[in-house]
Amino acid sequence: MRVRGSVAIDLGTVNTLVWVAGRGVVLEEPSAIAIDTTAGTVAAVGSAADTLADKEPQGIDVIHPLRDGVIADLEATAAMLHAFLKKARRHNGPLRPRALVCVPGGATEVERRSVLAALSVRRPRYSVQLIDEPVAAAAGAGFDLTGGAGGFIVDIGGGTTEVAVVAGWRVARAVSLRKAGNTMDEAILAACRNELGLILSHRAARDLKMQLGVGGTGAGAAEVVGIDAATRVPRTERVPGGLVARALEPTVSAIAEQVLQILSEIPAGLAEDVVRGKIRVAGGGALLPGLPERIEAVAGIGAVVVEDPLRCVVRGAAEILERGKKASGPGLRLAHSVHSRGWVHSRGWRARPDGSRPASSQPPATATTGRPTRISR
Repeated sequence: MRVRGSVAIDLGTVNTLVWVAGRGVVLEEPSAIAIDTTAGTVAAVGSAADTLADKEPQGIDVIHPLRDGVIADLEATAAMLHAFLKKARRHNGPLRPRALVCVPGGATEVERRSVLAALSVRRPRYSVQLIDEPVAAAAGAGFDLTGGAGGFIVDIGGGTTEVAVVAGWRVARAVSLRKAGNTMDEAILAACRNELGLILSHRAARDLKMQLGVGGTGAGAAEVVGIDAATRVPRTERVPGGLVARALEPTVSAIAEQVLQILSEIPAGLAEDVVRGKIRVAGGGALLPGLPERIEAVAGIGAVVVEDPLRCVVRGAAEILERGKKASGPGLRLAHSVHSRGWVHSRGWRARPDGSRPASSQPPATATTGRPTRISR
């Protein structure tokens, strides 16, 4: 059943995608927000904010408010989400809009409540449901989950890697590994500084990762511009593929080990489904050269990259949203709306449901605190 104005949200560490019923995926932008620290207002969100990252413009604080797939800065996330939803031009109907939000399978209850708070602290407030990412990814990967069919999914995002076997609309075995694309980027940054004396931006590290992958010396080399660690002036350097592969190896090995671990735990009744359906690799990490082949070699069964891996999770969430109650199960969790007399805790202040700020201030209870920048409404 399609409800006009309903939205599915893949709230990722690196990118956020928004699907609107009747229109498809209407927004795909970096999970970033730029704050004017002088005025305490939002200067930019999404791509416009991300372009300022690592450039340190005066008076601008660029925040990536999600860490390891969950909210690390509640107020910044709320401001970013509502700006995204406004850009998406969701249809405003008489009923409270419904939002299905994807969260890592290993997210704690506190982390899950912070997602509810982010969509409840400002108007319009949403009727929120949470879906575990492995279930959404499996649906988006093309598995036919009706009738109890199973499948193996590896979803490698920016903050987390979800390795799971699903049966029907339920998770059979799963692990949420907080090592993914961002961990790889940090490892490349450290390796370039230690071995080449070169300080790179996160964007440069991400480009090296996607160009050279895990192929080692066979991947050749790639040119990059950074800051010389000794002289502090810009210089150009050719980074060899072997350096990047060595930096990526700990994270790649950890992902491969989790795939083996989950395979060793699957029930006998799912074995045929997994072998015939193959391991399906989704998320931005699926595009890392050499990674799907590494998973296939370790697992001993086929591994394929899903169609349009960057949109796999939001596509699956949209399918589940349209199916409604037919897709209900432990993977789909109803998050109750905020009580009319309650308050949603945010960073350094307590917000009433209407979004106003009372004078009293208490430590946040739904998310970890971030920087002390206040965002004006």
